[in-house]
Formats: sequence, C-alpha cells, structure tokens
Amino acid sequence: MSLDWPRLQRALAIETERGFCNLQGNTYRFNEYLHQALTQTPLQHLPLSVRDRWQETAAAYAQYNDLSPSQRQHLVVQTRQLLHDVHKHLTSPPPPPRPLNQALKTVKGIGDRTAAKLEKLGLYTVADLVYYFPRDHIDYARQVPIRQLQAGETVTVVGKVRRCNCFTSPRNAKLTILEIILQDYSGQIRLSRFFAGARYAQRAWQEQQKRLYAPQTIVAASGLVKLTKYGLTLEEPQLEVLDRADAAIDSLTVGRIVPLYPLTEGVSSDLIRRAVNCVMPLVQGYADPLPPALRQQYHLIPLERALCHIHFPPDRAQLSQARRRLIFDEFFYLQLGLLQRRWQRQQQASAPLRPQGELLEQFYQWLPFQLTGAQQRVVAEILADLERPTPMNRLVQGDVGSGKTVVAVIALLAAVQSGYQGALMAPTEVLAEQHYRKLLEWLTPLHVPVELLTGSIRQAKRRQILSQLATGELPVLVGTHALIQEGVTFQRLGLVIIDEQHRFGVTQRAKLQAKGLLPHVLTMTATPIPRTLALTLHGDLDVSQIDELPPGRRPIQTTVLTRSDRPYAYDLIRREVAQGHQATLYCP
Repeated sequence: MSLDWPRLQRALAIETERGFCNLQGNTYRFNEYLHQALTQTPLQHLPLSVRDRWQETAAAYAQYNDLSPSQRQHLVVQTRQLLHDVHKHLTSPPPPPRPLNQALKTVKGIGDRTAAKLEKLGLYTVADLVYYFPRDHIDYARQVPIRQLQAGETVTVVGKVRRCNCFTSPRNAKLTILEIILQDYSGQIRLSRFFAGARYAQRAWQEQQKRLYAPQTIVAASGLVKLTKYGLTLEEPQLEVLDRADAAIDSLTVGRIVPLYPLTEGVSSDLIRRAVNCVMPLVQGYADPLPPALRQQYHLIPLERALCHIHFPPDRAQLSQARRRLIFDEFFYLQLGLLQRRWQRQQQASAPLRPQGELLEQFYQWLPFQLTGAQQRVVAEILADLERPTPMNRLVQGDVGSGKTVVAVIALLAAVQSGYQGALMAPTEVLAEQHYRKLLEWLTPLHVPVELLTGSIRQAKRRQILSQLATGELPVLVGTHALIQEGVTFQRLGLVIIDEQHRFGVTQRAKLQAKGLLPHVLTMTATPIPRTLALTLHGDLDVSQIDELPPGRRPIQTTVLTRSDRPYAYDLIRREVAQGHQATLYCP
C-alpha cells in the first residue's frame, strides 16, 4: 500500500494540537490532504470490513468543514485508530496455512514421490485428498470360520499357517506365486497370491515371505470367496500376521470395510489408502460450517467424523451416516449456490413487457380453441413475470401435446407488442422446423414476421435474416444452435425461449441470453420431473406445470422396452404407419 504513514500520523497529531481548526498546509488544508490520501489508497489487500471503514472515513473528510469541533475530534480519533489497525494488518506475518490447505508433499508419511503420483489424479492438497471419496467399499469386517465360507461373500478368516511355499512360476520367470494353507478349528483353505516383476523372483525375497508366513504363524486373510477346482479360496487375499488369534487387526485392508478409489496408471488403491491414512490426523478438529442446531434438526453427524468414516468406516452403519452427511452437504451447497444466483438475477434490471395489448387480444380472438385451465394458469404466471422490472427465469413442464407451444407464442406476442424481439431455440432442426411451421400458422394472420435459422439455411437467405434481425424488422426468430453463432445480432432481444432446455449446455443457453440485455428467459421441457425434484435441480428457476391435456387429446402412454423387445417395437411402428399414423425415432 503506497501511503506515507508517518506524515499522515503527524498531520493528525498537529490537527489535534491546534484544536481541530482544519489547519492550512503548504498546498492543502488538513481535510483536503486526508481526503485525497485516503481516497487514492489502493484497498485490495484489506479485508472487506476494513475497506468499508476506510471509504466511510475518506468521505467524512470531504464534509470536515461542516462538522462541529467535537465531531471533528471524534473523526480524527477514529482515523488514528483505523490507521493503527490497517498498519498492524499489513505488517503482521500471514497466518499459518489451514491444515487442509497444506501441500501433500509436506505431510509426514507421504513425501515427494507419493505426492507426484497423486498429482496424476489432480490431488495436490490435503483437502483434495480428503474429499477424494471412495467409489465403493468392500466389507471384510465379517469374520467367519473356514467351514462356513460361501462363494460370492467378502469375509475375513483367521487361522494358523499349516504350510507355506513361495516360488517362481515354471511357465513365467517374472511371475512369483505365494501359496499358504491356512487352518482354523473348522477346516483349512488354500490361499494364493501372485506377484509380477523381477524383484519378486529373487530368492532372497521369496525366502523372506516363507519366514514371514512360517508354519504355526497366526494370519488374518480377507477377500472374496471364490470356488475353484481345488475348492473354495479367497481371490487375491489381503494378509496380516497377528500376535495371537484374538489380537486386534491393525490393517488398512484386512478385517475391515476397505475403500476402493478411482484410479489411474501408476496409482493403486493401496497407495491412496496409505496417503489418506497419513492425512486423517489433520482432519481432527476441522471446523464444521453447519451450526449444531441444523445438524440436530436433520440428524447429521459432524463433518469431521463424516470425512474420517467415509474413508475408513468402523462399520456399515457409520459408513451410511457419513454418506448421508456428505450427500446433504452436496445438495445443501448446490441449493445455496442456486439461491445466490436467483438473488443476483433479481437484483438486475430488465425491461418490463406489457401483458395486455391489441396484438394479444387479436390472437385470443383468432385462436380456434379455448386454453385449458392449466394453460391459463401458466400464462398468467408468465405474464406476471414479464411485467416485473427483473428478468423472468421460468421453467414450463408439460407432456407432449399439453399445449406448451401456444403458451410460448403468447409470451412472444407480449414481447413483440412491447417493442422487443423474441427468440425460440430448439435442439434439433426437425423440432425447430416444427415450431417454425406452427408459429408461421399463428403469427401470419397477425402480420408478425417470423423466420427460421438453422445450419442448412442457404447463405443468401441467412444474410437476409441477419440483416432484418439487426435492424429490428424481424421480431421473431426460431432456430437451432445457429442462433448463438457469431454474427447473429438482435437489435432489441427481450425474450428467450428454450425448448427441451436439458438438451443444451449451460454455456449454450448463456450465449443466447447474452444476445440481449438481460432478456426474460422461458425454458420448456416435456421430460416428466416431479415438482420437488424440479425445484431441487432448478432452484434458480420458477417452475410452472401444465398438468391438463386439451379436450379430446388422448393420454400419453409410456412403455419401457429392453433390447430383447426390439422386434416388438419395430412391429408396432409398422402397424402404426400402416394405419396412417406417424412414428419418430430419436437417436443420441
């Protein structure tokens, strides 16, 4: 911060000695110097609360001549305290990094080599690793006698080594096989582990394994029970030597619920488990952002415990509690983000549109059918949004044939009669052309021009459309992704309608909205989403539902078919086409 602290403090001290008379200096009066010095000081290194105090103090010196002596004294005292606080903040050493922000390579037990491997997964800090949740868990916590083993189960058995052999495979010189016969009071089982690599083929390593699993040694083995031609065994068993049969199993893989992680080349689940185990002490005492009252209301465990138990759960019940807490957090912060986005949008200004006017009245009179009660309700909600000075952001749900298009046309006419342009974007050319034909049928009698813009439109026609769009001669444009391409310029875009909005990405939708100055946005979908789920997925949207079909419209029948039902589906299509009906196939 470029500020002459001694000179500023000296000026404040002299002003205090002279009785707060707004002393005249060589160039400026006291208040002019303070106002200029404080105003021109960069504030980016200060906390937000301190910046507010700083700016208020700078503004106060502009009114210094209008203050009474006691008010001047109070301001000078406040300024001296503010300067002291800011100087202390800028000169004090930075706080130590929070434990979860610590680089992995600095954590005891991890080191540079392991950290370099973890970077392949995008894991650089303790927080990255702690929040790298397992993709699955294997339950080795259930300990059973050998006689009770059943194929397909994941279990742990404990017994004495009856015989151990470690040798190089006669068929592959780089493959080493460790065979152990493990026996408990109920029976015995043959266990085999395979090690690929030249170092395992060395005689010294093989002899070391024989000594480790010598006869009468007590071993715990965990794995998936598998039936082979030699009988039951454990597939790729995890082994741990115990001091005695009833000793606690102190292992990251044996006799417990074992986490499995998403992997990449050169990074094993075992490496990640060891690294996670190293950072677990740093999670202890981690501050929980959710207040105790909220955790109690929803029966949630503390975040610290959830982070520990999602990686190394003591049992299935505590794993379930950890999952529940972390899932709650994910949805909770998603909702907070959506609510923040909604709030920010509501602070923006958009042009209010007129829900009543001659154009809409003519359309209602010309329309050859009556709107259903559901359509009337949704139209009222949309027109009420368009009247407000903040941009609309509404989702309209309704089955195929429920009349979403006529609702969209009414919104478009409200924009046109208010002097704005409207755009309707569909995900495919077939759907865009279908909308275009319907709008052409409805808007032509009202003398409202409408055009279609897709990738297959000829260049001459495209240039004509873009010219009319830029001058405002064209009030309504229907199209596909072509609407968001460079060169498509609206003169006064006031309403954006997006059909089947889930088929477009966030960036694509944002590009179309950016063609105007905070236009109103109406999105439509025929995908059936329960209202509660819709509010969860689209928390920044207002949701309207057309839950009533027009009179005479047959209800939609939905059937799920498997691959084996393909002949039936094709036969159904043939029968419908033979009767003069239409069929549509959608391919991803």
